[in-house]
Amino acid sequence: MIKITDECISCGACEPECPVQAISEGDGQYVIDQDSCTQCEACIDVCPTQAIIKE
Repeated sequence: MIKITDECISCGACEPECPVQAISEGDGQYVIDQDSCTQCEACIDVCPTQAIIKE
């Protein structure tokens, strides 16, 4: 599972990188729709604060 931690600064860099549009702006930080996420990890590489992790 890929998740966005509290280190998220809501910069939005991850959202356009997601090929299945599984990332959206949540309340205070971005969130990943786990049902849509394909675990491609494209979002991990673009996050400037390393807030996106694979568990």
